[in-house]
Amino acid sequence: MIGTILLFLALLSLLVLAHEFGHFWMARKMGMKVEEFGFGFPPRAFGFRRGGVLYSVNWIPLGGFVKIKGESGSQMNDPDSFASKPAYKRFLVLIAGVVMNIVLATVLFGVGFMVGLPSVISDDISPRAQVRDEAIRIVRVLPDSPAETAGLSIGDVIVSVDDQLFAETLPLYDYLKVQEQPMEFLLRRGDAFVTKTASRGVIEGVEGSFLGIEVVRTGFVSYPFFEAIARGVITALEMTGQIVVAFGGLLRDLFTTASVGVDVSGPIGIAVMTGEVAKLGFGYLIQFAAILSINLAVINVLPFPALDGGRVLFLVIEKLRRKRASETVEAMTHNLGFLVLMGLVVLVTYRDLARFGDQIIGVVKSLF
Repeated sequence: MIGTILLFLALLSLLVLAHEFGHFWMARKMGMKVEEFGFGFPPRAFGFRRGGVLYSVNWIPLGGFVKIKGESGSQMNDPDSFASKPAYKRFLVLIAGVVMNIVLATVLFGVGFMVGLPSVISDDISPRAQVRDEAIRIVRVLPDSPAETAGLSIGDVIVSVDDQLFAETLPLYDYLKVQEQPMEFLLRRGDAFVTKTASRGVIEGVEGSFLGIEVVRTGFVSYPFFEAIARGVITALEMTGQIVVAFGGLLRDLFTTASVGVDVSGPIGIAVMTGEVAKLGFGYLIQFAAILSINLAVINVLPFPALDGGRVLFLVIEKLRRKRASETVEAMTHNLGFLVLMGLVVLVTYRDLARFGDQIIGVVKSLF
């Protein structure tokens, strides 16, 4: 578990530093003075200056930060300050972190497709693709179905049913449809093999007799260099669209029903998931890191105070009013937004502690 924590910190640092590097690089391109680029958060452990920038290493290893001259709205008369630049330059600096997270996800997907990423294998797969470790995997288990009652789980690999092997999904579905007797499933669950017995039955709201699972054919798919790069770009863009839609649905549910229909995890939950994904292998970890990077980008672009999107919103208001907002009002708004965000983090962390408390206690005990 200690290894999981270190891996999580390394992964989080990669994502946040990539984001902050986007702000850093664009700020310098736009002629703004960057005062500090920090790894981790204060208090400072040590630092050095180069090219007028203080590069610091701080004691709290949770990402990093960039301090740009005049980013709070002050020093408007200094030509190298953030506040003195036209709106389009400030916009580019604010949005650069989001763009860099998507670029990082693109690179991760590209590298992943070179070494092999877990993917659903379709009939129209590229003839240049190399596939290994093919398997029939459960991707959906209907609630209150015979499959759920029998203990079949999402992610299980179906090795055999009644000692029969299946290489394609259609023959497996055909077999499941006609069996009236209980069926014995040999499943691979992580590194272990388990046996479950399940029978078809009635599922509420569904006409007929079914087991209640959805399966797909999966495998590790890799491509030649240039095709892997292209696939990385396409996958990053598709995943960004899917995550935007998912966030839209989450926000819609929050405002219309005052509830969230999906589990939301904070740092503790993500740390636990990082450990679980790492156990599955390098390909899964790369894919997970890419998806987290896109999530970070989408969250930051939301028009909420203290986030990059909230700062962009102030720029839009400025252009519409043809007048800058009061420095005090903007600072108070972002500070309030930050407090709300921290409150949400505390709430989500409390839920994570309730779910993963036993694992955390085990880690603490192992330290002493």
